[in-house]
Amino acid sequence: MANISDLRAKILIVDDDRSLSFIIKKMLESYSYSVMLADSCDKAYELLTDNRFDLVLLDVNLPDGTGFDVCRQLREACEVPVIFASARTQEDDRVTGFDIGGDDYLPKPYSMRELLSRVNALLRRTFKNNKAEQIVSFGNVRVNITSRTVEKNGKPVQLSLREFDLLAYLCEHINTVVEKDRIFAQVWGAFSEVEPSTLAVHIRWLREKLESDPAKPEFIKTVRKVGYVLEVKGS
Repeated sequence: MANISDLRAKILIVDDDRSLSFIIKKMLESYSYSVMLADSCDKAYELLTDNRFDLVLLDVNLPDGTGFDVCRQLREACEVPVIFASARTQEDDRVTGFDIGGDDYLPKPYSMRELLSRVNALLRRTFKNNKAEQIVSFGNVRVNITSRTVEKNGKPVQLSLREFDLLAYLCEHINTVVEKDRIFAQVWGAFSEVEPSTLAVHIRWLREKLESDPAKPEFIKTVRKVGYVLEVKGS
């Protein structure tokens, strides 16, 4: 599998210190990460609504709330990794950060080298980085999550960005029923306001491209009133 940075992992920095955020952004981008900035809770919620991130670097003190507030909201919607980076270094603050779902707590001031090391380490765990490609096969379909390619009967299948993200998420949870709300959070964005019909339409498109009989799907199953499951026998 490629390095995490090669996969263009997307990072959100939430910090009202714009100069520091810009420095961090440039440093991470030099290692091929994709980075967006927010200087308030409201801006963070806006970006999280419209984008899917692989990691959030989160300050605690923000002009319209705290990073703790943002993390609590995130944990209700998704499991994106969170690193707190704050000048608030009291034990109570660090404990709170971990108790509400933070994955790491980095006290300010910190070095760019240490920050990069922690980002790399957390993303390696999240992506389960190893030298083998992530490939999922079912029926006559082969999904290469690493290269973001799909084949059916050995021939390429063209999927939109969102179709592939949805398929990859189902592949990561084979034989597990995934609730609709969690799919929206993980595929469309933590606070996205997406019409319920949008998910159903994308599921239909995947079935039309991958199932032998889209009307009677063998693999991409609907679990009524709950969500969807990629059902693969023997997996």
